[in-house]
Amino acid sequence: MNIYVINLGCAKNSVDSENLIGMLEGSGFHVVKKLEEAQVALVNTCGFIQPAVEESIDVILDLEKMKQKGHLQKIGVVGCLVNRYGEDLKKELPTVDIWARSEEWESVILQLGGAPAPWHRGQLPETRLWSRYLKVGEGCDSFCSYCTIPSIRGRARSYPIERLVNQATRLVEEGAKEICLVGQDLTIYGRDIYGKSSLLSLLNALSCAIPQSVWLRLLYLHPDRIDSNFIDCLGDVPGVLPYLDIPIQHVDEHILRAMNRKGTESSLRHLFEYIRAKNPLFALRTTLIVGFPGETDVQFEKVLDFLEDMEIDRVGAFTYCQEDGTVAATLSEQIPQDVKEERYRRLMELQSDISWRRQQLFEGKELMVLVEEKDIEEGIAWGRSYRDAPEVDGLVGIINGAHLQEGALVNVKIKEASEYDLLGVEVPR
Repeated sequence: MNIYVINLGCAKNSVDSENLIGMLEGSGFHVVKKLEEAQVALVNTCGFIQPAVEESIDVILDLEKMKQKGHLQKIGVVGCLVNRYGEDLKKELPTVDIWARSEEWESVILQLGGAPAPWHRGQLPETRLWSRYLKVGEGCDSFCSYCTIPSIRGRARSYPIERLVNQATRLVEEGAKEICLVGQDLTIYGRDIYGKSSLLSLLNALSCAIPQSVWLRLLYLHPDRIDSNFIDCLGDVPGVLPYLDIPIQHVDEHILRAMNRKGTESSLRHLFEYIRAKNPLFALRTTLIVGFPGETDVQFEKVLDFLEDMEIDRVGAFTYCQEDGTVAATLSEQIPQDVKEERYRRLMELQSDISWRRQQLFEGKELMVLVEEKDIEEGIAWGRSYRDAPEVDGLVGIINGAHLQEGALVNVKIKEASEYDLLGVEVPR
């Protein structure tokens, strides 16, 4: 039986989909790389925010049309959307043949008529073997008032260090040059199974088990649980990139409290200033929500002032989305959409200027770049440096780099900086 897996949503979902593919293959099913070749299509959905829900529904409806026309025998819906809407979703989509919550992959196998068997981690059609994600756990204990994750994915559950080391070793054997650690919040890793945060222990174990030339990139760290000692220790672990993704969401203390977050503007400034003092070229990424209920113009201006002063390299901003089932959805003083969009525009215009200033710091410097793709016609290769996480950050163009192999690590001297990307030439190591 030919099966095609569609992955939607975040990097954590990508790992889930690869695990599902591995279980399908281990159970004797043939996973194909093109939908046209499939008899069965499975979609691993995202239900985090309303736009993601709508995207998932659109994909399911498209698959239903293909089934009606005889192009598919069965369709399956798995993942976060099932976790969030469950039986209500099944009533709305009666022609779906297979249903499963996140990580209930054995149920998928059984519904397909197979028998669960030993499995490996598979690969999505878009998987790039040189850059892989390592999911360190599931769920979240933060209970931010705007977030649906705890209700969708449950409480935080960490995977044992030994299991993660084995997975990372396998990824390196398959060709990984970069391993991105992901979880809803890496800083709480290990508290449930080791009694304390064990992220540094995990990193040290990974560093000992895989070549030190392999990049270890940390994504999604809650700022309330990062201190100067953590930053100091992080710098002592070989392979860990000077890059941190620290979603702060806001800086005003009243808004943070309404979000059920404990930080203050002062504590956030101290953290970012400490990192910058240790290494002025350290790459910092954050996420911000604009237009949270009750946000005043003055409170929003604090966010702009913070960005201006801290000069954060990469910023992802979102207009607040009123999600059913969250505490924030019940708050009064919901912000009009046009106000949210105007604040978003102002923030991103400012961040564009900041990004441009940060980019210029690298003109004339050399950066190690992981080659991602080539444009033969233009004679240029594109890759990422330590400053660039997959899919969300900028790229480094390598002039006359069409001869370079995808997945190679090359030394590049930067000649020109633009708002988000850099351009340079390969130089011998």
